[in-house]
Amino acid sequence: MSDNLRLPVLSRLSALRAAGEPVEAPPSGPSLLGLPGGDEKLMQIGDLARECGKTVRAIHLYEELALLQPAARSKGRYRLYSTEALLRIRWIGKLQEMGFSLADIQAVVKDWEQQKSAPGAMVRMREVYRKKLEETREQARRLVALERELEASLGYLDACEVCDPERLLTACTHCDQPHCADHAPELVSGFHAHAH
Repeated sequence: MSDNLRLPVLSRLSALRAAGEPVEAPPSGPSLLGLPGGDEKLMQIGDLARECGKTVRAIHLYEELALLQPAARSKGRYRLYSTEALLRIRWIGKLQEMGFSLADIQAVVKDWEQQKSAPGAMVRMREVYRKKLEETREQARRLVALERELEASLGYLDACEVCDPERLLTACTHCDQPHCADHAPELVSGFHAHAH
């Protein structure tokens, strides 16, 4: 889309109408997150993409997966998005950072929308987030253990700098340096292990 076709950011739906640009509300009625939209700023898809750091194609994909919808359309059928779209896109990004695929997020959204009561929806979301928190904590424990092993390996390898530069690599399996008396970390000893 060329720059001369961009619509300005508008302060309200009524401002659009006052400027002679009729807009159509989306068929679903309420705004994306169910909040009243009295003083919303509307932006075109290119502006939204720049604002959230995503590509226009990514935003189209979110729409195709029913994760996002425009707040309105202009008379020229341009999609117009409220500031709530930014929140929704950041939410999608956070779930992706937590390891959710877009298909997972789509399932979460469908599950949320199918709940008949607010408490039921909240219970379901707590289950999803609690499970993800447990997985995140386990991953954090693994990363801490890996960090310790990497530190130990670097400490072990730093001591190898005192070795004779002419020493052959094959001699490293029977090193006579003092630091080799200690058990080599697996990240180091794995180089010497051969599959049989």
